[in-house]
Amino acid sequence: MEETANRIDLTAFSEKVIELKAKIASVIVGQEQGVDLILTALLADGHVLIEGVPGVAKTLLAKLTAKLIDADYSRIQFTPDLMPSDVLGTSVFNLKTGEFEFHKGPVFSEIVLIDEINRAPAKTQAALFEVMEERQITVDGVTRKMGELYLVAATQNPVEQEGTYRLPEAQLDRFLMKIIINYPLPEEEFIILKRHHENKNLTQLDTIRPILSAKEIRTFKELVGRVIAEDSLLKYIAEIILATRNSPAVYLGASPRASVALLNASKAYALLQGRDFIIPDDIKYIAVPVLQHRLILSPETEMEGRSASTIVKRLIEKIEVPK
Repeated sequence: MEETANRIDLTAFSEKVIELKAKIASVIVGQEQGVDLILTALLADGHVLIEGVPGVAKTLLAKLTAKLIDADYSRIQFTPDLMPSDVLGTSVFNLKTGEFEFHKGPVFSEIVLIDEINRAPAKTQAALFEVMEERQITVDGVTRKMGELYLVAATQNPVEQEGTYRLPEAQLDRFLMKIIINYPLPEEEFIILKRHHENKNLTQLDTIRPILSAKEIRTFKELVGRVIAEDSLLKYIAEIILATRNSPAVYLGASPRASVALLNASKAYALLQGRDFIIPDDIKYIAVPVLQHRLILSPETEMEGRSASTIVKRLIEKIEVPK
C-alpha cells in the first residue's frame, strides 16, 4: 500500500507528542511501547488495563499520564471489602434540609486510576460497567453524566491469585486495550540503578505540571476522527476479527465493539506516528493490545499454554495484507 502526503497539518500535534514523551522519559526509563499505547488510548477515547508484575511502574505510568493532563484526577485502591457505593457514591440524609443529598464517589473524575482492579469482588467491578461504556452513572434512579474527557486506567497483577477475582468478560470488553508492562532490558535497568545511586534525574511527581489542556485533547481527538482509512483496510480489520471467531483455538472471538476499537486505536496510533492515514502496520501493531483481553481461548489451547497474544499474532500472519 503506497503512502501519501499528509492532508492535515500535524506540526503542533507532533511537537506536543515529543514534549509529552520527553517528560515521561525523564521519570520512567524505557517502556516506550506502554507509553505509545496509553497515549493512543487517550486519543482514541478508550480505557486501558495495565498488566504487569509488581514493581514495573504500572501505577507510575498511569499517575504520570494523569499529571501531564490538566484534568481532574482520582485514585481508587480496590480491595476485597470495597463496596459499589465506595466507588460510585451514596445518598446521605441531610438533617438541616430534610432531604437526601448525593455525595459523589471517586469515579466522578476525568481521569480515574483503579489500582489492583482484580482485588475487588464482581459486585464492585460491575459498578463500573455503565460509566465505562456510557460515561454516566445511575444511582437511586438519577442519571449523572460524566464530562467529555473520561479515562479509566486500571492496573492488575497477572501472577498473584490469592485474594483476587477474575474480571468479567463484559468488563474486559469495555477496555480499549490491555497494555503489558514487562521487565526492563539490562541496559535500562542499569540506567534506573545509576539514577537512584547518584540521586539525580529523579523527577518528583508533585513537581510535574500539565502539558496537555482539555481543549488541546478535544482538538487532537477531532484530528483522530479525520484520519483516513481506505476500504481495503476496513476489510482487513474485518478479516482479522472474523478470524478470531472462526479459529479452533478460540472459544469466543472478538465482538463488533472490538472491530470498532481496533479501527479507532489504529487511527490514533497513526496520528502518533505523524500520519493522517492508517497503514496495515498500524493495524498489525495495535491488534494484539486491542484483542488479547477480549478472546476466550478453548480449553485445549489453554492446556497447551498458548496465550491470547500469540493466537492473535498467528491469525494475523495468515491474513493477506492489503497492497
